[in-house]
Amino acid sequence: MRLGAMCFLWFPLLFMGQPLVGQTGETDERAIRAVMDRFVDAWNHHDAKAFATVFAEDADFTNWRGTGASGRTKIEAFHAPVFATIFSKSHLEYTDIKTRFVRPDVATVDVHWKMSGAIDAQANPRPEREGLLSFVMANSAGEWEIVVMHNLDISALPPS
Repeated sequence: MRLGAMCFLWFPLLFMGQPLVGQTGETDERAIRAVMDRFVDAWNHHDAKAFATVFAEDADFTNWRGTGASGRTKIEAFHAPVFATIFSKSHLEYTDIKTRFVRPDVATVDVHWKMSGAIDAQANPRPEREGLLSFVMANSAGEWEIVVMHNLDISALPPS
């Protein structure tokens, strides 16, 4: 009986300081969407420095081919040449965002995207593309940032 009473009294303390289900949601989802807006805006301005700022200092980026970069500075350096060439006239937009909070300060974010205006290495127009960006994001000092990003080009997949 005494053990039951102690559990009853101590149980609420386990959840102190943690948001209730639904409390994390709306404000943080808006903040995450704002990061995605900055991500897309930087892409559409072909600005590697602005693009890299939405990533954590020690972030990992992997493109649809499985290559990438680790660290904000290397992510910027990875994108600068492609923004100056094959993606110099590209336009990116997202069509859907799905967020799942793993913890109040960590979220997985799936972003469906479409791209037009890309060219190949010979400056020939590439067809419009669609894909999925998969992010792990973390709230660090009140700011959401990308910790891990993987990109999937659905257009590159053979038909099923």
